Amino acid sequence: MRFRHAQTYSKPEAPFVEFTIPVDRTSLAGYTAVTGEPLVIDDAYFLPPDVEYSINRSFDERNGYRTKSMLVIPMKDHKEEVIGVLQLINRKRNPEAMLASPSDVEQQVVPYSKRTVELVTALAGQAAVAMENSRLYEEIERLFEGFVKAAVHAIEQRDPTTFGHSGRVANMTVELAGVVDRADEGIYRAVRFTREQLREIRYAGLLHDFGKVGVREEVLVKAKKLYPLHLDLIKGRHDFVRRTAERDFWKRRAEFLEAHGREGYDGFLRALEEEQRAGIGSLDRFLHAVLEANEPTVMPARRFEELLELARYTYEDSTGQAHALLSEEELRYLTIPKGSLDETERLEIESHVTHTYRFLQQIPWTRELQHIPIIAYGHHEKLDGGGYPRRVTGEAIPIQTRMMTISDIFDALTAADRPYKPAVAPAPALDIMTEEVRIGQLDRELFRLFVDAKVFELNA
Repeated sequence: MRFRHAQTYSKPEAPFVEFTIPVDRTSLAGYTAVTGEPLVIDDAYFLPPDVEYSINRSFDERNGYRTKSMLVIPMKDHKEEVIGVLQLINRKRNPEAMLASPSDVEQQVVPYSKRTVELVTALAGQAAVAMENSRLYEEIERLFEGFVKAAVHAIEQRDPTTFGHSGRVANMTVELAGVVDRADEGIYRAVRFTREQLREIRYAGLLHDFGKVGVREEVLVKAKKLYPLHLDLIKGRHDFVRRTAERDFWKRRAEFLEAHGREGYDGFLRALEEEQRAGIGSLDRFLHAVLEANEPTVMPARRFEELLELARYTYEDSTGQAHALLSEEELRYLTIPKGSLDETERLEIESHVTHTYRFLQQIPWTRELQHIPIIAYGHHEKLDGGGYPRRVTGEAIPIQTRMMTISDIFDALTAADRPYKPAVAPAPALDIMTEEVRIGQLDRELFRLFVDAKVFELNA
């Protein structure tokens, strides 16, 4: 048991240091903690000989004090379990009297009355309730903190390529909020954030992408235009046609020799080899073009036309049935103009914002955290209405969300773990964001504070 708090009127100069005592029957507080029984003692120096407890006189000896009457009351929770002990020493006739010497104690100190015991017992009960409420609040906070960490872990398990993203966004957004809070100039000089609001911003940052759990995993982690299965099928067809061409090459050589012998063979072989090289070369160029087109880059017009030409290639299977080297679905993916996602997949990815909002709306937030859903909901909105999912503009986007958007974009640009794009260095990333400010998509003043305060270096 830890001795946490002490208050004395007669010895205010006496230093107080926290200490622990065993929870057993040998000390007064320990006895009450173990048994749950109150102790009402008229003179602690003259205890009955048959009791298990005794007084520790070290404080008295160090400070020239004399402990006489004592009241030790258990603090019990709603389950009647002892969670603390309230210990009173030396009830005085005159509350204002100073007990500066042992003689003062003899003159002023009186036993604790039945009425006093009842009052202190009631006070101990109220103190126990307060302690229990405080502990419950701390446990709820720990529970929620654990839930948030588990939620972030769930996101990162489904989309390992964004590992650490939510934490970095939360950290930068809270840091930027602190910069705004301290600003003494600019349009946000009057904006202030309380401790609770900063906590709300942090949780919104940690949970802003939770809706990704509602997006298909294959779409979340799609690094190229083609899914791995599609590319494997194309490579399989390429290998099949190549092997077929090689077998046909040897078959035609054998057939010529059987029909004509050596006469004219050399010329036939040269022509056949030239035809073989051209066919294999064309086939390999087809695969090379597919691999190039599969990269999630901006597609030039010439490559689009090249893919349309390749889509006309056919081959025959072992039964003689003709098939296209590229299926319509594969061609559709390969002709994605930019990035790795087609329109349907892009909309599915964007739906994570709505999934996040709906999920967060289900949580019975406290008053201090009630804005978390709406803060997270808008992190892909732009001031000019060009964002998603609601395409809201300007003041309809909360300042907390505007800050999060800046942090989110910077981290997405500079993250080194995205398979579908190379990481951008901080300086070029800020240049890209400066252009977004110029065209009215990002908040100019918040971005200035983000750059001037070097908030972006927080996760370096």
